Amino acid sequence: MKNLIKRAGQILAGLSILPLYLSHLIASRLKTPDDSLVGHSHLLALIPGRLGSYTRVAFYHRALAHCDLNTCIEFGCLFSKSDTSIGKNVYIGPYSQIGLATIEDNVLIGPSVLLLSGSRAHGFDKLDLPIREQPGNTQRVSVGTDSWIGAGAIIMANIAPQTIVGAGSVVTKPFAPQMIVAGNPARPIRSRS
Repeated sequence: MKNLIKRAGQILAGLSILPLYLSHLIASRLKTPDDSLVGHSHLLALIPGRLGSYTRVAFYHRALAHCDLNTCIEFGCLFSKSDTSIGKNVYIGPYSQIGLATIEDNVLIGPSVLLLSGSRAHGFDKLDLPIREQPGNTQRVSVGTDSWIGAGAIIMANIAPQTIVGAGSVVTKPFAPQMIVAGNPARPIRSRS
């Protein structure tokens, strides 16, 4: 019965976002898909509760490269890159911000996590040109299956499968799978195996 109610909620959310998705398609042609996604993401972030999560997932299922319907995207979450991919049974905590990313299956992302598009999204090498005008180098950041990213972490590098990232950590480089990492910058604490 619970699965039936959940599926009905998903279907209703899918129907309710059709006008918003149409708006996204039009805005994507007038600007870029990423610009449109950012604007629509801000609007969707404000819908509270389970209805909000179902609505966000239904929209991102259509607007992102991939977003599995068995995902939970909490209040206040923002997305900035339409080529992002989200696997099944993923939980993204409130107020998290996701850049260009691949989030594999069974990942838990705590509240207020920043998953950036790499560590060089903004150029800064030329002193005669403002930073905002310098081209950056966006990179896809992947979060491996069955990983857990603690609250307030900042992720700028790939997270290997079955990794735990401590709350408030800043990950600037990749680590081996099944590690617990923490700190600023993040360092290995111990292996989970």
